[in-house]
Amino acid sequence: MLLVAAGSVLLGRQILPHIGGAAAKTRRHATTTRHHQTRAVPKPRPVPVGVPKVSRAQTPVLVLNGNGRTGAAGAEAQRLRSHGYRIRGVGNAGRANYATSIVMYAPGYRAEGFRLGRDVGIHVVGPLDGLRAAALHGARLLVIIGG
Repeated sequence: MLLVAAGSVLLGRQILPHIGGAAAKTRRHATTTRHHQTRAVPKPRPVPVGVPKVSRAQTPVLVLNGNGRTGAAGAEAQRLRSHGYRIRGVGNAGRANYATSIVMYAPGYRAEGFRLGRDVGIHVVGPLDGLRAAALHGARLLVIIGG
């Protein structure tokens, strides 16, 4: 029995450093893996919009119905008036299948376009695309009401 105990002690001294090192590596790997799994994905930075140069009352808006529901553009125009915007006109968009409402702005009116979007909760805001300035009837912002 004494020989078995002495052999275990001697053998244990030779094996123990190898076992301890492997356990430490396993702990480090688990910590590193856990760290990578919980690392937060950075949020995209908002694009600077700038400060509006003209007031809401000095910002003419054209409102078009892009969802086909009768009276949608008129109702939105009234809501914009309640925010202080000057409505330049109300009508129907070239198509009636817009999935979401959008705000488009003329060159130089980017900040005003984003302000209008914030005011009424429209999240899609971009530059005028596919329209000539003459089609806006003097408006600087265009709102298309979608579904």
